[in-house]
Amino acid sequence: MRLDKFLKVSRIIKRRTVAKEIADKGRISINGRVAKSSSDVAIGDTLVIGFGNKTLTVKVAVLNELTKKEQAGEMYTVVDESYKESY
Repeated sequence: MRLDKFLKVSRIIKRRTVAKEIADKGRISINGRVAKSSSDVAIGDTLVIGFGNKTLTVKVAVLNELTKKEQAGEMYTVVDESYKESY
């Protein structure tokens, strides 16, 4: 499954266009490698996503083409969520 579609379906990022922009700016990596929006995501991959002052690390658990809102959280496991300190 494409990275931008996974982020939208799993509801980590609300819109696919926003997921594409973030990925194309180099703020997402898959297993330690910078990823583009068209990169393939597989079960077991670790994604590191940079949102401004927040960094989210998740592990892909399930790949579904469509999910309900309540089941979206089951597609991944949050490994780490950290924030940069602002001064």
